[in-house]
Amino acid sequence: MAVQQYIERVVDLTEPESNQIYNLTLEEAQRLLLEQPAVAIRGIEGSFALIARSGKTVKMARSLDRPMRYFLAKRQEGPVLLVAARIDTIYDWLKSEGLDGQFHPSYTRMVPAHHVVEIQLVGCPDPDPVYTRFFTPELGTLPPDVERIGEAYIAALDEEVSQWLTRVPSGEPIGVCFSGGIDSGSVFLTAYHVMQKRGMHLSRLKAFVLDLGNGPDVQQARAFLNALDLGIFLEPIETHASTLNAQETIRIVEDYKPLDIESATMALALCRGIRERYPDWRYLMDGDGGDENLKDYPIEENPELTIRSVVHNRMLYQEGWGVGKIKHSLTYSGGLSRSYTRTYAPAHHFGFLGFSPYTRPNVVAVAEAIPFIQLTDYSVGRLYELKGEIVSRGIEKLTGLKMPVFPKRRFQHGALPEDALRRKLPFREAEYRKQFLSLYQ
Repeated sequence: MAVQQYIERVVDLTEPESNQIYNLTLEEAQRLLLEQPAVAIRGIEGSFALIARSGKTVKMARSLDRPMRYFLAKRQEGPVLLVAARIDTIYDWLKSEGLDGQFHPSYTRMVPAHHVVEIQLVGCPDPDPVYTRFFTPELGTLPPDVERIGEAYIAALDEEVSQWLTRVPSGEPIGVCFSGGIDSGSVFLTAYHVMQKRGMHLSRLKAFVLDLGNGPDVQQARAFLNALDLGIFLEPIETHASTLNAQETIRIVEDYKPLDIESATMALALCRGIRERYPDWRYLMDGDGGDENLKDYPIEENPELTIRSVVHNRMLYQEGWGVGKIKHSLTYSGGLSRSYTRTYAPAHHFGFLGFSPYTRPNVVAVAEAIPFIQLTDYSVGRLYELKGEIVSRGIEKLTGLKMPVFPKRRFQHGALPEDALRRKLPFREAEYRKQFLSLYQ
């Protein structure tokens, strides 16, 4: 009797052309992923979602700013591994092949940021993936000197912004999603500094602030830039709160966490407004990742957290509790590794090439090297003060500008007063989850 040939298949739906790798070709990066130890991926500069295969071995890796998912389907002739940025891309392919009966969104898995995921396509039962970390920044190695920390942190930001700006075609305009907060403010001022230093036309630069009516961000953004005599760069994007649609956001972002849905709803409103005004605009920068780096989230709002868990766990806000932990979701990863879709998906949906320099490993590494325990002595109030001090001192050292520092406010609360936001987007995770699952019923 003839032995049936066992054929495994890998389908790459990740849009490989959207990788923005600075120091290697795509083929070189894929070969590095396949042939070298996982730690070699740390040497890839830029933004990437990579898949490489040799025989039955498949390896995947992504940067923090690129969502990447996979799904293993069964066929009589052998398994098929689908890899894509989005859940609906996987679902649509399965429908086209008559395999959608195997699908449920919870059966997809997200490649966790900063890890190489290795899968062996060897049949039933499928072995678990193997996760190997490629980015392991050292904790607390900087001296407890806020001035020096700020200089190191913003120097790393400056380098990432410089690398990105030099690769933007010289005729293209550059927008910064701007609120006048610490993160978007520092990104804007660093971009302004780099462009000025490199002789780039500053007329290419704009600071876009979302204006839904009566939101405090417009006033804050104007006050920030006017204080530095840079008000000419501000451009409000006016739209109406009636256009906000949580169902649309859930479909585009493919998640249901209320804070991320709120943030992404505002990002969609801003991106839609820019696109309507500027049909050909492509390049947008933002400050996503800055809160995670300097641990600037209200601990008291999350019953799972204490200041000790925040300052003792490596990249807690970037990765959640971490691969292999009980609370780590295979479907969604954790931390910003999961929630970066709130930024990526709206920009991608409207055809923008986004860039969040605070997500880059070299910047994250400086943040992780901050001796938070020494600087705070476990004081929550002191932790909240640090971000403004570190970033403003670093910006002044880099640019000579005294950056205004305003109290922290979430993106969604700056675009629309919180009571109005709650009327428009009720804070109900169970309802959002139900809406998400209904897309596949």
